[in-house]
Amino acid sequence: MLEMLVNPKRAERRAWEMFFIGLFYASLSILLVNWIFSSDPVLSKYSGILIVTFCVMFSMPFMFYAIKLEEEKDLRIEGFSRILKEHSKALMAFMWLFFGFIVAFSFWYIVFPSSNILRAQIETYCMINRPGNFNECIEQYGISGAKKTTGFLTSKEKLIAIFTNNVYVLIFTLIFSLVFGAGAIFILSWNASVISAAVGIFSKGGIHDLPLGIARFMIHGFFEIASYFAGALAGGIISVAVIRHDVRNEKFWSILQDSLNLIILSIILLFFAALIEVFITPLLF
Repeated sequence: MLEMLVNPKRAERRAWEMFFIGLFYASLSILLVNWIFSSDPVLSKYSGILIVTFCVMFSMPFMFYAIKLEEEKDLRIEGFSRILKEHSKALMAFMWLFFGFIVAFSFWYIVFPSSNILRAQIETYCMINRPGNFNECIEQYGISGAKKTTGFLTSKEKLIAIFTNNVYVLIFTLIFSLVFGAGAIFILSWNASVISAAVGIFSKGGIHDLPLGIARFMIHGFFEIASYFAGALAGGIISVAVIRHDVRNEKFWSILQDSLNLIILSIILLFFAALIEVFITPLLF
């Protein structure tokens, strides 16, 4: 029933509406997990993963039909600039959906500060941002019992570490989209939840600090997430083309070239995002 909320063709024409779909899906996921699993002594520890799982289930139909629509465009549209313009409509719809996830996850993290709804995401945040005092970081945000890591990174090392980590995420996104079609939404939903945990931590003052917290991470996050969605679209287009037997069509090589161009664009965006995160964002915040 939920897949009837949005049509991919309409989403491309009015991409901003996907923001509210993202808000709804993410909020529904958190409320369901908090209601059903919060009292379970075992599953409550994995609420962060369960929330992402629900988000994936809600978003999968839209992702599949949107990627299918983009593959059909590849078969009838010639020229990289024209096809990139068409793909940009789907990318904007994905970005608005992702932004809805972030706002909803961040809001509910602030509303339920003691529920550990994003426990795994907070541990990931501390692992990336405070490796030298990991235990202190997670205990500061109400989590204990995780393994400690150590280390201090210079700006150059941090740039390399962030870019390398993001490339790994891009590779997994590409693999998931190749194997599962729309399956890359799992990786992307997970990243949205990790960013949201960071936004919630940054917004210490409460809901009124939420816009500043989102701006803090979306300055570089916009390019980073656009890169992941471009990679997901590239892999998904190939996956759908194979499923639809377009591999036998002479246009299949055009689809491969288009997907390769999207992957190259993704890597460029990732490096640009890493530069902003390391050298520009700290100057602003």
